[in-house]
Amino acid sequence: MAAAPKRGFAYPEPVDRLIEAFARLPGIGRRSAERMAFHVLKSEKAEALALARALTDVKEKVRHCGLCFNLTDSDPCPICADSRRDHGVILVVEQPKDLIALEQTGQYAGVYHVLMGRLSPLDGVGPESLTIDLLLERVRGGQVREVILGLNPTVEGDGTALYLADQLGAGGVRVTRLARGLPAGGNLEYASKAVLGDAILGRQAV
Repeated sequence: MAAAPKRGFAYPEPVDRLIEAFARLPGIGRRSAERMAFHVLKSEKAEALALARALTDVKEKVRHCGLCFNLTDSDPCPICADSRRDHGVILVVEQPKDLIALEQTGQYAGVYHVLMGRLSPLDGVGPESLTIDLLLERVRGGQVREVILGLNPTVEGDGTALYLADQLGAGGVRVTRLARGLPAGGNLEYASKAVLGDAILGRQAV
């Protein structure tokens, strides 16, 4: 007896895998994933392959700078390697995207340190989960005059800033914080260049 034919329509297996891959991205539902997959299908082969190469390069070539933990394809990153920048001033941020937002203001000529997060005891994120020890090592090197705390003005960001101020204060380095021109509860990545520039220029002692 012949097997019953399958009912309904199924995408070809490669297309289904592509849809599933897009659907796993943050904020992308099944319908959006289908539209993205069909856009790839309709695009020129060279365009689709360029997308594939970009994804491969991101995973194979991009890493964290060994000094500041910014995302980079060279080590040290271009900012840390730039002798024209003031290496005696370090601006501490939570994530690489915060660094990019501040850098786009054109108001800052020092270097950075990316914590890769913020303290959040309820979520199990303690000092050992961040790059705090490596920041303290940089400061103990003796060339750092000032550390600017550029953390997001949230409860966790404030707690992290207080912890860092306590740890850094023992070393005699000047510790400042971005001015409160930034809205409480906001994020650096959503602030305008003007607001971020004013925050850098109007930083205050902790």
